[in-house]
Amino acid sequence: MAKIMLVDDAAFMRTHIRNILKYNGYRDFVEAGDGVEAVEKYLQEKPDVVIMDITMPHKDGLQALREIMAADAGARILMCTAMGQEGIMAEAIQNGARDFIVKPFDPERMAQAVNAVFEEQ
Repeated sequence: MAKIMLVDDAAFMRTHIRNILKYNGYRDFVEAGDGVEAVEKYLQEKPDVVIMDITMPHKDGLQALREIMAADAGARILMCTAMGQEGIMAEAIQNGARDFIVKPFDPERMAQAVNAVFEEQ
């Protein structure tokens, strides 16, 4: 069973993403509320995929992405962003993100992005 780490400083967003993914058959989740916690939990839990917001306190998603990729070049990370942050998304892709999902989330797009990561194997 795939383990998915959800990283967002808003608990309601983590719940929303988890509900979308549960509807699509995923059941094993780890959560983090900021980039610092995301890096720590990634190293402890070794999730199969990470879905991470960009804008967070303490350490933003780009910083956490770079640290996770430095520790595990095979990490599979999907970034979440608000509309209008295309430049940041290009930087995320250059730093190893597999894809990005724009808020507000389209449940079909969310499931498609996660499924695509597992199909790469």
